[in-house]
Amino acid sequence: MTSNPVDELGVNAIRALSMDAVQKANSGHPGAPMGAAPMAYALWTRFLRHSPESPEWPNRDRFVLSAGHASMLLYSLLHLTGYDLPIEELQRFRQWGSSTPGHPERLDTPGVELTTGPLGAGFAMGVGMALAERFLAARYNRPGFEVVDHDVYGIVSDGDLMEGVASEAASLAGTLGLGRLVYLYDDNEISIEGDTDIAFREDVGARFRAYNWHVDEVEDGTDLDAIAAAIGSARAERARPSLIVVHTTIAFGSPNKAGSAGAHGSPLGEEEVRLSKRALGWPEEPPFLVPDEVRAGMDARERGRAQQAEWDALMDGYTREHPELAAELRGALSGSMPADWDAALPVFATEDGPMATRVASGKVLNAIAGALPTLIGGSADLAPSTNTYLDGQGDQSADEHEGRNLHFGVREHAMGNIVNGMALHGGVLPFGATFLIFSDYMRPALRLAALQRVHAAFVFTHDSIGLGEDGPTHQPIEQLASLRAIPGFTVYRPADANETAACWRLAVERDEPAALALSRQGLPVLADVERVRAGVPRGAYVLAEAPSEAAGGTPEVLLLATGSEVSLACAARELLADRGIDARVVSMPSWELFEQQPTEYRDRVLPPAVRARVSIEASMTMGWHCWVGDIGETIGLDRFGASAPIAELYAQFGFTAEAVAERAAEVVARATPTPT
Repeated sequence: MTSNPVDELGVNAIRALSMDAVQKANSGHPGAPMGAAPMAYALWTRFLRHSPESPEWPNRDRFVLSAGHASMLLYSLLHLTGYDLPIEELQRFRQWGSSTPGHPERLDTPGVELTTGPLGAGFAMGVGMALAERFLAARYNRPGFEVVDHDVYGIVSDGDLMEGVASEAASLAGTLGLGRLVYLYDDNEISIEGDTDIAFREDVGARFRAYNWHVDEVEDGTDLDAIAAAIGSARAERARPSLIVVHTTIAFGSPNKAGSAGAHGSPLGEEEVRLSKRALGWPEEPPFLVPDEVRAGMDARERGRAQQAEWDALMDGYTREHPELAAELRGALSGSMPADWDAALPVFATEDGPMATRVASGKVLNAIAGALPTLIGGSADLAPSTNTYLDGQGDQSADEHEGRNLHFGVREHAMGNIVNGMALHGGVLPFGATFLIFSDYMRPALRLAALQRVHAAFVFTHDSIGLGEDGPTHQPIEQLASLRAIPGFTVYRPADANETAACWRLAVERDEPAALALSRQGLPVLADVERVRAGVPRGAYVLAEAPSEAAGGTPEVLLLATGSEVSLACAARELLADRGIDARVVSMPSWELFEQQPTEYRDRVLPPAVRARVSIEASMTMGWHCWVGDIGETIGLDRFGASAPIAELYAQFGFTAEAVAERAAEVVARATPTPT
């Protein structure tokens, strides 16, 4: 317990605001904010460096509410410390158009660093934030100029620590020795179904010590001084991340629901709110009360202005002493790319082929790494196969903080969220890589990437049955359709080395998450480089006109393809020409970009009058019908693959020039009116 009356008022203000907002909305989670209020108050009033009037100040400490269901805890803190989140927004909790959605949304609320709710994801994203801070500090700090110097704090729950993604991320954070990471564990021993003993009994502290974390424990979750002492010890530990186990009572202060599962995800009820306020010594009316002394004591605006001014002065001195580094850092923090960075993009000649697009991607990454000094990333233990190692750029480790190659280990889910966290921190352009089939392990992170509009690249190689002998467990079938279904997520499947370079250019320049689906097998290099460079940014383009088009004719059939099947479509076009059928080949590296084009351009590429259309993609046919229409044909795989050499698989599944030409001829016949 605290003997300071103002501190006690501040803690209870958080509890009361949380109770009132959940009750007014008749929806939400009051228990966790009431139990965790003391640890949050101690952190935000005694340690957290932030500037409510400048929520994007680069050198602020980051705060992660991994237990996103406790969102009213965060909204109360933001309101009370001076962010642009008026009391009216707390009164509109969980309502349409409010700045206080049910779970924290990065793009909706000033001061919210990241979108959380899926348990464990925030934990892993915080690891990414700490990793980005350490990399930038190693690259840019100089003696006397610690211009990158902040911590990552968070509150995590029992549910967070049950999730596998948190275990993956914790293991990596301990291996890397991320000492600027401090998590407070709200150990209230309650989940939705009841006491956590029914499913969760391990010694969490021992587990985290085994991960190489510094672990501390606070027996009384209401003891502000004990909590502050533990945070102070964690801050002093710079060689390991820290977990502070804080024993709390869910819905603390509620006479009838404290310590019960019933307080987890439901309003307390009007009568219980009154009883709880009475037990806490808080006025029962009016709701949403904030005493003047609490506002004065918790307002962090003046302190934030002073901290930011101190940093601005440091940056001014840094700029005078290290002008080139300062310019580079400012550009990185603003998200702008260095001038003419794209001049480093390689151009591939036809004689460079056949070349797998994963190999081309590796060449592109290494070519642009020198021009993009904060490009950083790695693979889930597959760098030799995904071709994502940056030569000569060092390996990130507990001892080497400036290395640009990350070794995520076999931890795809954590990798996706760590990449998200790095992007959310800012100042870096991160990427993560694995086989396309293992994007399934990452899909929750990819969805969060889209929700938060992070600027990050996800490299997925071995993108089809072209994987070959490893068989159906490793051959992606439904994954492209699944990724394309994510709103705000751009998928690129390039057809050759030059399309790969053009897709990387877009992934770097466009402030959004992107996936590159790349082939294992070698592919021809397309001859018309200028056509490729002009067409890829539009998502789809005419790669090869029908033979009659040069004389003003109209194609009889459109062959639409992506990735490794584009060269197959080109070969089928030649066979169709021998049969007197005019075929146009359209390369469609990105459906999403093509959908964004004006109707006039889309109609030029896919003339509405040409109803005979065939799509070719060694993947599920789902979605292709919107491009081929009612009489078109989709050549794809709506079944699992098989284990065999690549050529055999393509032949068995109908991915040959002869098979494509035959089915295209059938579509042309169907589309041709029968004379009457």
